[in-house]
Amino acid sequence: MRYILLLIFLIVVTIFVELGLVLDEIKIETLDTISKDSNITTKSIDTNQTISKSIESKIDREPTIYEQLSTLGASIGDPVFIRIFKLTAELELWIKVGDRYQLLHNYTICRQSGYLGPKLKEGDLQGPEGFYYVSRARLNPNSKFHLSFNIGYPNKYDRIHHRTGSALMIHGDCVSVGCFAMTDEKIEEIYELVEKSLYSTEKIVRVHIFPFRMTDKNMLYYRDRKWYKFWQNLKEGYDYFEENGIPPNVDVVDGRYTFGDIQL
Repeated sequence: MRYILLLIFLIVVTIFVELGLVLDEIKIETLDTISKDSNITTKSIDTNQTISKSIESKIDREPTIYEQLSTLGASIGDPVFIRIFKLTAELELWIKVGDRYQLLHNYTICRQSGYLGPKLKEGDLQGPEGFYYVSRARLNPNSKFHLSFNIGYPNKYDRIHHRTGSALMIHGDCVSVGCFAMTDEKIEEIYELVEKSLYSTEKIVRVHIFPFRMTDKNMLYYRDRKWYKFWQNLKEGYDYFEENGIPPNVDVVDGRYTFGDIQL
């Protein structure tokens, strides 16, 4: 009996050993197959990574100003218009396409100083708020701040309200004591478009400066501020452009800004 059990044990061991060898052969074949295909898999992953990086690169790369002009169907020399929002440090550059202005680019202001509210006097380090313009005479290609143009502060409204100050500009060099400073790279784009517009189609380039976007929601939020009534007047000019796509003709009557159609 003992010999019979031993024989059965040896037979079972032999079967398991042979089965193990078969399984090992199957594993080796499977690994070989994976190994042979791994190059394809790796190449596929590398290709996907390359495509992904290419897409990310295109997304991250900001279109050049010339590409943006082309997209809008506009050209350097066409009429331009500037809006500034102090709270969010934005400078919008608009260009005329057909009968309306289209947003060409929204720049981040590199440096500005002061707080929300108008400039009141020389030396208060405050950026102005209101409606200004640039003419050929106000361009300065030899500025110590790389390039600059004077926006014409104080304007008629400022003078009526006895506000003082001088040499308020949009310029490069990223430093500010009341001006709106851009990086040198960005002022080069802005300056070229303003200059070419003044020497091609326009006598002036309008510059409208607001404390913030004059939406009803923002106006409600700032309703308790000292300058709320002044901002209500600014909002009239803001709304005119939002509704018409053309900056208004601005005048001052009885100490308030007034807005109407530009006489061509």
